[in-house]
Amino acid sequence: MTATSVKLMLAASAALTFACGGRRDQSSEKQDTTRSAAFAVSSQPLGPVPADDSLARPKSLHQIGVPIAQTRSVIPKDNPQTAEKIALGEKLFFDGRLSADGSVACASCHQPQLAFTDGRPVSVGIGNRIGQRNSPTVLNALYNKMQFWDGRAGTLEQQAGLPIVNPVEMGQPTLDSALARIAAIPEYRATFIRVFARPPNAPDMLRAIASYERSQVSFDSPFDHYMAGDSNAISATAKRGWRLFNTRGRCNLCHALADTTTRPTTFTDNTFHNIGIGILRHNVVPLARQAEQSVAKGDTIAIDQAAILSPMSVLGRYLISRADSDIASFKTPDIRNVMVTAPYFHDGSQATLWDVVDHYNKGDGLQNPWLDTDIQPLALHENEIDDLVALMASLTSSAYRELGEKELARQRALSRTSRPQRDSARTFGPKPVQPKPPSR
Repeated sequence: MTATSVKLMLAASAALTFACGGRRDQSSEKQDTTRSAAFAVSSQPLGPVPADDSLARPKSLHQIGVPIAQTRSVIPKDNPQTAEKIALGEKLFFDGRLSADGSVACASCHQPQLAFTDGRPVSVGIGNRIGQRNSPTVLNALYNKMQFWDGRAGTLEQQAGLPIVNPVEMGQPTLDSALARIAAIPEYRATFIRVFARPPNAPDMLRAIASYERSQVSFDSPFDHYMAGDSNAISATAKRGWRLFNTRGRCNLCHALADTTTRPTTFTDNTFHNIGIGILRHNVVPLARQAEQSVAKGDTIAIDQAAILSPMSVLGRYLISRADSDIASFKTPDIRNVMVTAPYFHDGSQATLWDVVDHYNKGDGLQNPWLDTDIQPLALHENEIDDLVALMASLTSSAYRELGEKELARQRALSRTSRPQRDSARTFGPKPVQPKPPSR
């Protein structure tokens, strides 16, 4: 780990992780809240810290589709993987004692049973406080070029530290406060010395958690078997969806393949886009001015708190880059296991994959000066939307096959009665004229 990484981790000790239950009703999560001090509080309280079960175990690299060379290349030279370090990280990942009151662990928002997400529109943390962002999966996070929806952390080590000291998430005043609770336990002290050859310290604590997260490699989907030569591994509808994905659906423009081989690995371009989510609900220009005045560029803790605690969260990548072109831009997520990680987008605003495709199908982004230039009406018919959803369902790893089948049935049934994003006039109409950005 670089000196800069360690500095960022220790800087986090100057400040206050999401927790969550099972999959929640989207509308009640947003509406049924009250204000307590400066925090919105959910009426759907957290349950206990999830169990460390078989779905939490480190994953084998001998899965169909795993890019072995790429996987090895993303392991930091200063934090190599070892079985003992991963086991220590797993124990820390499920330990609520990292939070201020013992109620929240990393696994509270990243539940193995829900593909390391939490099933809520936005995550809930200590004291049932509600954040501003949807909880992304840990599965395959080792391949991410940057972490979080806005890329505010460059490594998994940096990512692991910020929720611990965020007031809405785990609520510790400093990393050292969390470390003190862990270091007071003889078993932990002995394990740190065995793994790192030194007593417990904050950077090593984050190294262990990051190592565990890097063990969550998730491939072996029907699509991987199809790409490996099994022509019967996916349905005819999924095959049509794959053709649409790379042509009229325009999905490949952002969910591009991360390698240069013919076999797909991660479905992301590892960059940021304004896709029109939530732009009409927020007056982003005053928020951008507020960020310029109150959040110092490069101040990791201040940016993290703005992203999770404040309305400035909607600014997305702009909080980090301060480039106007990044206003309301968010990272392209990998769509592996997307069937089992609802609800969708950075704000959890879409309940089903049919809603997601409807959003893109109408070229959403009216009155949005910063809309990505690749967003335009797609003129996809209903059977073609079904094909794209079938493709995405085929990206579900074997460990989540049963959950994926149930979730596909649930979403399909919901899509037959509720399609809030559907707009046929815009879907089959011309691309609207994009307004120019307002002067600031």
